[in-house]
This record gives sequence, structure tokens and C-alpha cells, in this order.
Amino acid sequence: MAAILARAGATAAGGLRSGGDVRRRRNMVAIVAATTTTGAGPAVPKEGSLERPAWSGETPLSRLVGALIAFKPLYSLMKLASREVIIRTAEKSNVPWREMTKQVLESDVYEVFDRIRDLNLVYPDYYLNPFHAYDEGNLSWLAAAEAEPATMSIAKRAIPDAGSIEEANQIVRGNWLNAIEEHHLKYSGNCQINDILDIGCSVGVSTRYLAEKFPSARTVGLDLSPYFLAVAAHKEEKLSRQNPIRWVHANGEATGLPSNSFDLVSLAYVCHECPARAITGLVNEAFRQLRPGGTIALTDNSELSPVLFTLMKSTEPFLDEYYMLDLEETMRQAGFVNVHSILTDPRHRTVTATVPF
Repeated sequence: MAAILARAGATAAGGLRSGGDVRRRRNMVAIVAATTTTGAGPAVPKEGSLERPAWSGETPLSRLVGALIAFKPLYSLMKLASREVIIRTAEKSNVPWREMTKQVLESDVYEVFDRIRDLNLVYPDYYLNPFHAYDEGNLSWLAAAEAEPATMSIAKRAIPDAGSIEEANQIVRGNWLNAIEEHHLKYSGNCQINDILDIGCSVGVSTRYLAEKFPSARTVGLDLSPYFLAVAAHKEEKLSRQNPIRWVHANGEATGLPSNSFDLVSLAYVCHECPARAITGLVNEAFRQLRPGGTIALTDNSELSPVLFTLMKSTEPFLDEYYMLDLEETMRQAGFVNVHSILTDPRHRTVTATVPF
């Protein structure tokens, strides 16, 4: 494990730059935590300016990819190629993609769907577009059934030297949870984490990690997709937990939940799937829901290779907006303080901040 962490740290540190053209860099401080080792001592965090990907925004590569996507026959091929890459990577890493999908689709999850769905919910326009190579986007059973194996493969792509999916998840999720805990302990005084909201919880993978990290807290998983929530709730029903997770079908930009009612709001791998206006709305809503001293934690992509960007952009229409948005400044504008970015693995950053007292 230590050797894998050291290699991951070296890869992550390679994405850090100093100086240069400010028009092509984001004013972001990234810290590689618990992954970079010295010759004779504990892990040493490294700081620096994280360069905005050169292929995002109005760059030749980005415009080329946009033009390719606009050509429908080619877009269909790119979409299928992206899906094949994801499934093939997962199965090479011993993720039983097809078996897990079949188990969900052949279960009684459909009974949970009717209980959890809010028929009065109005979906934002961007959410109704094709997404992740699914014509119905996140509003489909296939998308919900494949969400967990897809999530498992993310960790393996981030930590390719891990001996197993479990080890990769331990590193990726462990670094993320540690970043949250350390930020809260440092900036929230004696405020305990008693109530957690996981916005964009999908099928509940991140929600369950949060509930296990903070077992005494009451945890809520919230998502726009009733299909995802049904899968999450169906799995949770089979588990024994001190505080069972509550699942809410709602829009993360306007949850309808009471103000000042949470100590931690998490958005895991959500922002890159949203247009900039929605990210701003999510951050503002999180500020409203958090108590003074509460922590927000957003974990998402740091930088992708141009090849992976090309494949992902064919199924992730808002990647450019995500990379062009100054997320840290967006959080400050919402009222957050103590805004920090940490590179928790070679492919993902976690941005944490605090609601002032």
C-alpha cells in the first residue's frame, strides 16, 4: 500500500505547476496529501498552482471535439466507444459489471421506485439531455443498474497500481474522507458532525462511505434520479446501521430542506456533470443548508488526458463549463471561508470550505 501511495503521489505532483500565463491557469492551491513521501519520514504535502487543462475552453482541441460531437453519426460512434472503454476497463479490473447490472435489473427494486419518487418534482432542462451514453440520461433503469460498477472502475483508473478494486477504493475514498475530517476538525471548532447531506448521491456509494465514516451522524442522500435512489434505498434496506440513511428525491439547487440543518454537505463527482449555473446553484444551496461552522466538500475531476477528455466529452456535455469555472471563487462568492483544494489522488481533487460563525 505504501509503495502504491508513493507512486500515486508522484503522479499527482506532476500535475502541479508554478508561475506562467495566468490566463491559462486557475488560481487554485492543490495539496497532495498523504501520498508523497520523503526518503526518511512521513508524507509531506506539496503545494502549487494546478494548471487548467490546455484542451478545455476555447482551445483547438476543445473546438474539434465539439465539432465531432455535433456530427451525429460520429457522435454515436464516440458515445459507444466511451461506453466500451468504461466497461472494458472495469472488467479488466475484475469488476463484475454485467453480473452486478443483472442483479439490479432482476431484483424487486421497482417496488421501491414508487415509494421514493416525487411526482411533483420538475427536472431542470440540462438534466433531461442524453448523458453517460444513455439516451434517457440518468432517468433510466440501465443507468441506475450500471452506476455502481462504473463508480468502482473510477477508483481503479485513478490508482492503476492497486492490487484490487477494494485497495483502489480504500485509497481514493480514504483520502477523500480524511480531507473532509481534517478540514472540519481544523476550521469548525468543536462542532460535531451530527447531520450529513450527500447531494447528487447517485446509487448511494458515497453516501454509505460517509455514513460509515461518521456512524453517529444522521445521513441524507439526495438525488434528481428516482431510479438511482431506488437502487440506493433497495441496497440500504439489506444493511443494518445505527442510523439508517434517508433518501430524498429532490433538486440539489432547491432541496426544500430546512436551512441551517446540516454540519456537512458533500457533492461527490457531481459538478463535472453540471453546467456552471447549476454548480453555482448547488454551492449556494449548500451554504443555506449548513449550520455555522459547517463544512462543504466537493470532490471531482482534476485533470484528464486529451484522449480521455475526448471520450468523456461525448457523454459529459458540461466538461468545459466545469473546467472553466473557478470553483473556489464560486464558493467564496457564496459566503464560504477557509476554501482549500487538495489533490486526493492523481485524478481527483477535493475542495473544502466552511460556513463562518
